[in-house]
Amino acid sequence: PLALGARRCVKAQGCPCLDELSWDFLQMSAAMYSKVSEDGKNVVLSNGTNHPIIGFGTYKIGFVPASSNTAGVPGHAPDQDPKEIIKNAVAAGYRYFDCAQFYGNEAMVGAALKDCGVPRAELFLVSKVWGDKMFEGKDAILAQLETTLTDLQTDYLDAYLIHWPIPGKHVEAYKVLEGAYDAKKIRAIGLSNYTVEDYLELEAANIRIPPVVNQIEVNPFLYRPKTLAFFAGKNVAIQSYRALRQGKEMGHEVVQAVASAHGKTPAQVLGRWCVQRGIILVAKTVNEGRMAENMGVLDFSLTPEQLGALDALTTPASLAEFRALYEKCVIRDTPLQGTPEGEKLAKKDITLA
Repeated sequence: PLALGARRCVKAQGCPCLDELSWDFLQMSAAMYSKVSEDGKNVVLSNGTNHPIIGFGTYKIGFVPASSNTAGVPGHAPDQDPKEIIKNAVAAGYRYFDCAQFYGNEAMVGAALKDCGVPRAELFLVSKVWGDKMFEGKDAILAQLETTLTDLQTDYLDAYLIHWPIPGKHVEAYKVLEGAYDAKKIRAIGLSNYTVEDYLELEAANIRIPPVVNQIEVNPFLYRPKTLAFFAGKNVAIQSYRALRQGKEMGHEVVQAVASAHGKTPAQVLGRWCVQRGIILVAKTVNEGRMAENMGVLDFSLTPEQLGALDALTTPASLAEFRALYEKCVIRDTPLQGTPEGEKLAKKDITLA
């Protein structure tokens, strides 16, 4: 075996030799950030619940939010029935559906799932409360939860998430969700887009019920191992959005080479990069073929060298883009947006790595 600090070329594993990677870095690349079930199909949450390791994202299906970062880009062709997209996802085997108040389509999703006839116990339904309701306070948050339950045609959520850590509001919002948990409206509480510093604010406030997940952008082009390791240490599983990098990097030479080595597609390589670490993959597509493709990530494994080559694709520019998005979105659609106070309250000193 190689000693720590020895160097090995990744080319032997089918990747372009863009750089040599130290063996200790390769070992870090093989890290698991959650406990995965023996069959590899679920992440075991800190509350003992099995969370499907692959889920279907419902963002921009049937509705495009006005304040979306890509508001001018439709989620699918105008002649595609959004309910049929959800039904196709069910037929492809998806049982975890990732929803949100912000997505504006939960009634459609609920109707489609009801039409499919899948027993509620077989589904894993997640939603998120948006910043406007958090800013309005307890009554607005609870009213939104009731709307979400009605729209999704269920009497409970498997997890309800704080969509963004709104400065000065997210801690109190979290405590409102603790009450919803006590009332059995939700079976777990989760976070979304939380940095290390945001989580520490929750801890300092002595929350009673620990969060089970944090949904953040994760992919080889935005890999933040210190952040992932921190949340793993807190027994908080990671759900990944933009796991497939919105399709922008399918032609990258490293991704292509790894795909070729396994006889898989670039999308499957990116998906496998997530699930192999115990990161929950939230995949979004409106194409039936790609729905099946995105599910096909459990029958092969990446080598430590391949993982390391993919990890090396994160750049300072990607981290800067992440920081800018965070500073924008923690105050989006709230009275703080566009104000000096909002600019002041949005954290600048956050853990990027």
